[in-house]
Amino acid sequence: MHEDQQRARQRLGKFLLRHGWQRPKDIKENWTQKHMTWIKSHVHFEQAASQAAFLDYVHEVEHAADRLQGLEKAMDDAIAVAPAEIQQVVQALQALRGVGKIVATTVVAEVGSLSRFRNPRQLKGYSGLVSSEYSSGNHMQRGSITKTGNAHLRRVIVEAAWAYPHKPWIGGWQAKRQQGLDEETQAIAWKAQWRLCTRYKKLAARGKNKPQIVTAIGRELLGFIWAIAVRAETRAAAQVA
Repeated sequence: MHEDQQRARQRLGKFLLRHGWQRPKDIKENWTQKHMTWIKSHVHFEQAASQAAFLDYVHEVEHAADRLQGLEKAMDDAIAVAPAEIQQVVQALQALRGVGKIVATTVVAEVGSLSRFRNPRQLKGYSGLVSSEYSSGNHMQRGSITKTGNAHLRRVIVEAAWAYPHKPWIGGWQAKRQQGLDEETQAIAWKAQWRLCTRYKKLAARGKNKPQIVTAIGRELLGFIWAIAVRAETRAAAQVA
């Protein structure tokens, strides 16, 4: 659903740029409430066809935002009545950059207990993000990812991996999501930022295209997800005992 929102925003943004519309300098970021208010109150086209297309793009952006807000509300309601262990895992996973409430909840819903995987590689295999292998005698060649695992899990992980081209930083929503989490969980999330950002830059320097890079980052991100989730599940079990 985040992808739908992003596509709707890109279509509207490119349409405005093609017609020479740019946000005022006093609006610091795109797609804030202030930005959308300016678009709806100031942007206008003389040609009926252009105006109709513009209104349709705006509607799609707002519709995607409403759907996302509704989904988040439904997730909040579901998490509120979930067992304490699930609540703790969902909260802990959000320490990771790119892993917001929707991604964290999706991981738990699709995978269940992550402790059932003995190691991160088993989780990666379950997601279908591991590379396929072709063997002939003593020769082995790696191919594209298998895509034989959980497609929904794979999609949200790859979406989360797009957050890692940016330099490591904790602030804003990221800092807010980490409030109340134990130091070790925060340390794992910080290590993930450094590791995955560095990995992204190295792969880019080697000439890999962005989809390949993000897939590789998503595969490694699953390892950090496994580490944080297993830790949260262990802590929750100890509290019950």
